[in-house]
Amino acid sequence: MAAVDDTDLDDFEPFVRGLDAGPPRDEFAGYHLIDEGRLVAGLTERAVYTEAERRRTGEIARQLIHAARSSRHEYAGVDAFMREYDLSSEEGVILMCLAESLLRIPDSETADQLIAERISQGAWDRHLGHSDSMFVNASTWGLLLTGRIVKLNAPGKTAALDSLKRLVVRSGEPVIRQAMKQAVRLLGDQFVFGRTIQDALKRAHNYEKRGYLFSYDMLGESARTHADADRYATRYMDALMAIARSAGPLMTKHPDALMRRPGLSIKLSALHPRFEPGKEYRLASELMPTLTKLLRAACAQGIPVTLDAEEQDRMDLLAAVFAHAYMNPALNDWHGLGIAVQAYSKRAIPMLRWLRQLSERKGKRIPVRLVKGAYWDNEIKWAQERGLENYPVFTRKLHTDVSYLACVRMLQSDRKAFFPSYATHNAHTLAAAYVATGNHPYEFQRLHGMGEALYDAVVGPDKLGIPCRVYAPVGGHEDLLPYLVRRLLENGANTSFVNRLAHDDGPVSELVRDPILAVEQQRASGVNAITIPRPRDIFLPERQASAGLALSEPDVRNVLYTAMDEALAEPLVAGPIVSGEARIGPGGGEFQFLPHDRRQRLGKVTESTSEDIAGALKAAASYAHSWETTPATERAALLERTANLFERDRARLMALIIRESGKTLTAAHDEIREAVDFLRYYASEARRLFSGSVKLPSPTGETNTITLRGRGVFASICPWNFPVAIFTGQAAAAIAAGNPVIAKPAEQTPLTAFAAAELFIEAGIPAPVIQLLPGDGSVGEALVRDPRIAGVVFTGSTETAWAIQRTLAERRGPIVPFIAETAGLNAMIADSTSLPEQVVRDVVRSAFDSAGQRCSATRVLFLQDDIAQQTISMLAGAVTALEIGDPMDFATDIGPVIDEVSQDQLDGHKLAMNRTAFEIVDCPLPEACRNGSYVTPAAYEIESLDVLGREMFGPILHVIRYGNGRLGQVIEAINAKGYGLTLGLHSRILGVADFVAKNARVGNLYVNRNQVGAMVGVQPFGGEGLSGTGPKAGGPNYLIRFATERVRTTDITATGGNLDLLRAAVADPAAPETD
Repeated sequence: MAAVDDTDLDDFEPFVRGLDAGPPRDEFAGYHLIDEGRLVAGLTERAVYTEAERRRTGEIARQLIHAARSSRHEYAGVDAFMREYDLSSEEGVILMCLAESLLRIPDSETADQLIAERISQGAWDRHLGHSDSMFVNASTWGLLLTGRIVKLNAPGKTAALDSLKRLVVRSGEPVIRQAMKQAVRLLGDQFVFGRTIQDALKRAHNYEKRGYLFSYDMLGESARTHADADRYATRYMDALMAIARSAGPLMTKHPDALMRRPGLSIKLSALHPRFEPGKEYRLASELMPTLTKLLRAACAQGIPVTLDAEEQDRMDLLAAVFAHAYMNPALNDWHGLGIAVQAYSKRAIPMLRWLRQLSERKGKRIPVRLVKGAYWDNEIKWAQERGLENYPVFTRKLHTDVSYLACVRMLQSDRKAFFPSYATHNAHTLAAAYVATGNHPYEFQRLHGMGEALYDAVVGPDKLGIPCRVYAPVGGHEDLLPYLVRRLLENGANTSFVNRLAHDDGPVSELVRDPILAVEQQRASGVNAITIPRPRDIFLPERQASAGLALSEPDVRNVLYTAMDEALAEPLVAGPIVSGEARIGPGGGEFQFLPHDRRQRLGKVTESTSEDIAGALKAAASYAHSWETTPATERAALLERTANLFERDRARLMALIIRESGKTLTAAHDEIREAVDFLRYYASEARRLFSGSVKLPSPTGETNTITLRGRGVFASICPWNFPVAIFTGQAAAAIAAGNPVIAKPAEQTPLTAFAAAELFIEAGIPAPVIQLLPGDGSVGEALVRDPRIAGVVFTGSTETAWAIQRTLAERRGPIVPFIAETAGLNAMIADSTSLPEQVVRDVVRSAFDSAGQRCSATRVLFLQDDIAQQTISMLAGAVTALEIGDPMDFATDIGPVIDEVSQDQLDGHKLAMNRTAFEIVDCPLPEACRNGSYVTPAAYEIESLDVLGREMFGPILHVIRYGNGRLGQVIEAINAKGYGLTLGLHSRILGVADFVAKNARVGNLYVNRNQVGAMVGVQPFGGEGLSGTGPKAGGPNYLIRFATERVRTTDITATGGNLDLLRAAVADPAAPETD
């Protein structure tokens, strides 16, 4: 990171200590997931306009729309392009895909493949001549020509294309490729104001003469490495100094004069690779000095700076950083530090209230850029994935519009606290802000390339006379792509104002609709405030999704930590549970030690004796028929009650997982959710599969039905890496299917399993149906050998699975099912269409989360040669940024491995790799971790998959390069190892994904995402080959393997004739008479 002197760090000592420089942000937590309907009702009252203001707003909005539509032919940029290619068309989606990936592909063969696949899908000729924009028509001609050329091999083409064929023969694919790249560059240029800050400043002169102001943004997404962050910091500083030179010296210190100068937008996540909740201490020493240096330069040069908005998870962190920067005494005379506030956030008004308190405390005005929000689709998906109580953003655009107007009211109500910048492309929002704010100092803002026709009717003394600042992205095309796609997603959708304004057939009355009146009308008519199911309701009516905590929020974590401390303060013991009796030996048994610090004791464990095993088998076998004949609805209800108890005791279970298995806080939280999902999903499946007979097709006079019934006692042999989730899933499946289960937990995690088993019993599941036998491998062996065991479900090593299989084969009795999920030599493949930043993000999560101790974890990364070096360098930087430490600390990314045996095996593998492979990265071990079983995250480049004989179950990644055109050989090499659990693929070519899916023998294929964290009922999980027997856990076929099928055939004529046939004959007048 950029070097700073000691005084910079001294300024932020309160931040290092975790204390806030600004007022408390208690209100943030209360509004984060608040009920949307209740909040909107309050916002409607806050945003209300008088009748005169409403009429005036409508008049101005109509005038602006007519002016914009009448002059739009003068604008050949994005507005025109989006008018022709919105995201409601297939061609719009194709263009988005090309814009996102084409220009970054380094090799021509892959670029040609992408072009051929995407462009051949579009009907470009129907767009030709629709637009009056030369830019749009030129682009369409290019797309039409290219689309036809790449389709030449398709059957049924007419002779009219002969001339094009000859052109292709003469020119070849390079011409097509260059034409397409130029077309995408042309599209990109409509969004980017300049490739360099110098280009942008030069281009700005003509706009400035017309009264426009500028805020420059250095394009790029979040930093992945410290090197990325350093580059962004340098770019920001260079831009800042260039802007200052262009603007000249600030002649007065009046705040209004400062806000008439060009400015700079800074994204904090670009200045540090770990700008995340929980990383406050690192950010204090690594990000704050860099930010301070930039802000001091801006202060000295008289340039305003705005901190850009981030995702909702980072809102509290963004506020904390802003407060510390704002309160810095070195910046007392500078009124130019502003912040962006997102109106789609439910915390927008609390954020403004907090900013007002901050302003009052410091006595300085705060510039606020009010935006609607840029990450809506991601926020909705993340909330659903995390099982939050509600959404952190409004689910309806109408509600965001109301929130925006409520924020306008608040901003204009206190001119001492705020300088508002209203960022909008919506004519009604613009007019409402204009009417509400009156003569207070403020400005409007728009994105470059959008809304120009609208704002040309605003800027200037003969118009509305309000300045407009253009948000001007600066950067090369390699930085453009993610930004471009986000703009397309925001404004290409046919619900956006930009899109509707661009189409003449959209009635003006719709465009100037007052959102406040619309909400009131909907409420009066009983329309539901939320159109998207709440995160926990997305699987209804079948089941409720598991509840997740918003761990990004400090208040949530504080409550959780208090509850976990209380749970760990109690004496912890575990032992066999036989017929509901916990059999704890004298003295409590042997001590369990913590993997993160082997000097510390966690609790005591009593292992199972032969008497315990015999008692459990007898009790389970005696109760098997009773449980199998218990109605499936009753079994399901008991499992759902168990799920509720798991959520009630979440903190206790999490504390045990963290301390006994060494998993991080986030991993433990997610594991409880997975266990709950297993319980509710299998309850739902029990109702579906076991509630009655299925009627089969039959000849007349006969009925045939098939029914699923329980098999008998199941042995469940569980692993240590998911001591609650897999323990619970295996037990719940057996129980749901009508089988008693005897669970043998891993030797390393009996305390956690004991706590989980107790909750099954508390829920009311009969004592003989769920029993626990902790101990070593001999316990499992005794269970498997016993003829009363009607099935075995197992998760663990392939070697142990072979041993179980042999034991079952040697039994002289019924052949029983063996359900196994075993090891995997899991790979991820990234071709040259993939985005390196996304690949690195996903492979770091997949390879190193839970210290690499996931069944699905990435062990090998295959990189196409053309992107290998760039991706490997980024990977090394990203791994270096990981934090190794106490898993109870929310900041920790990598905890310990399970025990010394695993530690020794993994360290030995590292030594072997150091002799035969190239070390990409191996992180140093912090001194505080010396007493735990830690293995630091590492990556090695190897020549081929032949180097690896078996899975290394820990935080070690292997990287292999492969040449273009050799994907088939990569798949063959993966298949040849015999494992088949998970495979990841990063590619923008759909045909590549289809090829891999067709040829790779793996249970789970993940495309363009990480390959861990399968969701129950959404991504059923399980392998094939050496990786397991199937069926997939958490899938629709799983419970069937725990059941036996019984068919019943009845001759219904045996008791008095075929009534159905006779009734049919009577109903048919053409039927022959009978005597």
